Amino acid sequence: MNVIETKNLTKKFNGLVAVDNVSFNVKEGELFGFLGPNGAGKTTTIRILTTLLGSTSGGASVNGFDIGKQTDKVRESFGIVFQEPSLDEKLTAEENLRFQGWLYNIPNEKLRKSINELLELVELEDRKKDVVENFSGGMKRRLELARGILHQPKILFLDEPTLGLDPQTRSRIWEYLKNLKESKNITIFFTTHYMDEAEISDRVAIIDKGKIIMIGSPSELKRKTNQKTLNDVFLHLTGRDIRQENVSANDKFKARLKRFRRH
Repeated sequence: MNVIETKNLTKKFNGLVAVDNVSFNVKEGELFGFLGPNGAGKTTTIRILTTLLGSTSGGASVNGFDIGKQTDKVRESFGIVFQEPSLDEKLTAEENLRFQGWLYNIPNEKLRKSINELLELVELEDRKKDVVENFSGGMKRRLELARGILHQPKILFLDEPTLGLDPQTRSRIWEYLKNLKESKNITIFFTTHYMDEAEISDRVAIIDKGKIIMIGSPSELKRKTNQKTLNDVFLHLTGRDIRQENVSANDKFKARLKRFRRH
């Protein structure tokens, strides 16, 4: 069963084609890596799939719901961890999760139980009464993961989930994620610049200049391109030029994110 389906998905910004006629599917329970250089269209695609950004043409469904026509149902179906921190650092860990639960109308008793279980999962149960501004970067990331799955979504979107973290913390976070995938059958759709993280994907899609270049398991991609590592595959398909992010698109996203949170 496919939990994400896109067909000819296209997004243009003032004549710039950020996502160009993209079609792909993600299966239920899959760990799906989405790779590309800066400005390739990764984050724009996630913004569209999570209803933070409308498409110019084409369409997509998330958990069987149309992203343009069934926005509320789509939003109930996923959790998301953004590249930029989005916790309220003046609240405690427990208060951040409780506020998220209220947004999704989770009954109090169920919410209390879920908060305790998730804080234990991410090893923050002893810090639940502590204010988040005193947490390390790794602790904040773990709390964001707990918040992202609090309402038991079918799909978890992760945009550079371990960016800037030390190797030990990165490794621990992926242990949590793999455990989630296996224990709760959550589909994980993630972007990363770390090729060792991409290697553990069930399938990887490589996007460049808004187009999907190749999709398959890491071993399939290496075999098709006759490359030894996924990093070599990536460079072989996308080149070695340093790309710049689209600043105007990023600004638009931040504005839409503020509106999304108000709802």
